[in-house]
Amino acid sequence: MKLLLLALRTVRREWHLPELRTLAASLVLAVVALGVVATLSTRIERGMLASAAELIGGDIGIESPQNLPDTFANEAHQRGLNTTVTTSFPSVAFANQKTQLLDVQASDQHYPLRGTLELGDATGRSHNGQAPAAGSVYLDHRALVALNLKVGQQLQLGGRQLTITAELLRQPDGGELFALAPRALMSLTDAEQAGLLGVGSRARHRLLLAGDPTAVQSWRDWVQSTKLPQGAELVTTEQTQERMRTAFDRAGAFLRLTALLSALLAGVAIALAAQRYARRKTAEVALLRALGTSRKRVLGLLVYTLAALAIPAAAIGLVLALGLSQLAWLFASQLFGSVPTVLPLGPSFAAAAMGIAVLIGFALPPLARLAEVPPVAVFRQSMERRVRRFDALYLIPLVVALALIWTQSGSVQLAGILAASLFGVAVVAALLAALLLFIARRVAPGAHPALRLGLAALARRRTLSLIQATALSLGLCALLLLAIVAPSLLQGWRQELPTDTPNWFALNLQDDQRAGFEHALTGIGGEKLNMAPLAVGKLTAINGKPIDSIKFADERSKDSADRQLRLSWASELPPANQIVAGQWPNAHPAQAMVSIDTMWRDMFSLKLGDTLSFNVGEGNLDAKIGSIRKVDWSSFRVNFFLLLDPDHASSLPHTWLASFYLPRTQANQLAQLSRDYSNLSLIDVDSLLDRVREIVDRVGNAVRWILGFSLLAGALVLSAALAASAAERRHEAALLRTLGARRNQLRAAAACEFALLGLVAGLTAALGAAGAGLWMGHAVFHIDGFVPPLWPLALGALSAAIVVMLLGLAGTRKVTQTSPMRLLREG
Repeated sequence: MKLLLLALRTVRREWHLPELRTLAASLVLAVVALGVVATLSTRIERGMLASAAELIGGDIGIESPQNLPDTFANEAHQRGLNTTVTTSFPSVAFANQKTQLLDVQASDQHYPLRGTLELGDATGRSHNGQAPAAGSVYLDHRALVALNLKVGQQLQLGGRQLTITAELLRQPDGGELFALAPRALMSLTDAEQAGLLGVGSRARHRLLLAGDPTAVQSWRDWVQSTKLPQGAELVTTEQTQERMRTAFDRAGAFLRLTALLSALLAGVAIALAAQRYARRKTAEVALLRALGTSRKRVLGLLVYTLAALAIPAAAIGLVLALGLSQLAWLFASQLFGSVPTVLPLGPSFAAAAMGIAVLIGFALPPLARLAEVPPVAVFRQSMERRVRRFDALYLIPLVVALALIWTQSGSVQLAGILAASLFGVAVVAALLAALLLFIARRVAPGAHPALRLGLAALARRRTLSLIQATALSLGLCALLLLAIVAPSLLQGWRQELPTDTPNWFALNLQDDQRAGFEHALTGIGGEKLNMAPLAVGKLTAINGKPIDSIKFADERSKDSADRQLRLSWASELPPANQIVAGQWPNAHPAQAMVSIDTMWRDMFSLKLGDTLSFNVGEGNLDAKIGSIRKVDWSSFRVNFFLLLDPDHASSLPHTWLASFYLPRTQANQLAQLSRDYSNLSLIDVDSLLDRVREIVDRVGNAVRWILGFSLLAGALVLSAALAASAAERRHEAALLRTLGARRNQLRAAAACEFALLGLVAGLTAALGAAGAGLWMGHAVFHIDGFVPPLWPLALGALSAAIVVMLLGLAGTRKVTQTSPMRLLREG
């Protein structure tokens, strides 16, 4: 207790010292940055699940080609879950002497359980509503245009006259993302009475549930232990959110990267401030030791002092983190609409604990070494420290930094890249600084007086100069990563989805329709038309062994083998595909060749040289695996698991898959195109593209917001690094003034010293940021062709050198004005 009271008095007495204030401010910043970003990440993860639930209209469900037994709904009701039943099927609508194939969904009055049903009235105003009542129907804009109808008019669907009571603007069930045909939403009662769901219909029945997560999981466990009807399968949020998984994964990686760099900056500032504070306390500790205080008691006092500083600072950081996390929570809610979730307190408290760990890890080693100061150091400063070749205490900051990178990155790859990059920056900075000091000893005697004084000052404080150069390099590297590389990565992500990215796909295009379709599409403003052949087949054997007799370790294998396969072929390797094994076939291979995706390789345990047998139409094809590809499935391009060589595949029965870009203003023109080519299925992915672009913009705003914390942390690093040698510089200035040096000479010498430090730090930081950015761009964010902006980085390095020099001069202004008598008084 006495030690605690003494520690509290020590903190109160020494609070005016800049080192203690830097320690406290760095801890507050670390807690705030980690807490806010952890909250954002939690919100995004919950939002992903909530968005996925909105897309399917519930928390979970079952889909089946036949009516589901009442048992599944009864089990849900017993657990307090809400349920709704929907059925989807194709049907032809008649109106104004026109016909149009519609993608119809029939639902009961409880639909939707999750998400919103956005409707438009006759005046064009939008509102949220429920499923249509009996006798009414909702049509989307494409259906209204195709049939030349308006809200309030009637159409015939399934032999029944239905009134269009609203325009269908947006609905759950993923309809907003992929629309194969114009959509209609009608009452389940009308569909049943019209006989649209009878035997032989192509209807898909779905039971959706929503409610307490525990009850949902309980029902899911029960279903998984029960035999499902033939052809039935669970509909889960995990399946749906895969559509947006890459976008959200990248978003989380960006946010974690910014928070991690902010925390590491704070850690570097803590280490520098603790180092300087330890040097300031050396004389006091030596006096205590001379008065008989034991080493253990000295160490206890230092630890209590650190705790007395850390706990209040962490508490302040926690309060600020909670307040700003509320803003971050509201900010992230814009990504997911009005999803009802409660602000979690866990991330902020975890950030406070992590911040204290950072403080202890970076500040404890230099303070703990104070306990070994011998009593004789009161009389001889040369005895202050015992020189060691290796001090295990200084492994603690390294371990804490690695632990911080590991826990906060959320990715082994990102953690490894960042740790390796920062370690490389530290090593290169230390080597360059050592080379500078070596050159200083050789060049200084014949250099300009100001440069000679600056080089001599660096050489005299060899250890401090190395520490300053390394710390400045690490801090500036983190700042360049945040201020230049991260925005460049975001811009590279945006460029993956330019405004003219293909937003429509057309299926079932025939050979004799290609020329006419291309001409018609050009006439309505379509651009970037790309066509790929598409054959439908089935995998029958692997290496001559029938597929039904093979037992696979991967559970997905049997399901994939039973499904129809979509095969294509191309003379050249398509974009968004990378060969990872083997080689692309030549124009005329001796036997049929196939290139497989890595997922197929893993799922079926395939290797180069294996033979796959396919049944396509009325013929068979045996193809040898000649290459294995890694496919970027998030590229919004047409990709295939299996690609055959054109020489052997072009004679297979096939249709064509077309992708193209059509401006939104011209989308209405597709109605006539759809009528002219009634066999086509048109797929609209505009909404999905908009959602991804929105995520990129939101992440960019979040990164810029968090950059503010990083800039503050960077300022602390600069101030702590430049102040590390302030005491020594003060004594040297007084001595030089005593020997007749003028203030201008001291200022010029300080400018040379800090300019050299800034050049070393800026050059190393720019190289490190460029290398880390290039590495992360390709390995973590998978942005093809990404190159860090070299000129901005070079300009940043030069600006950093100038800023370091100016800040150093500003910090030494009082030093150059030190009276020579002060040195004499201090004896």
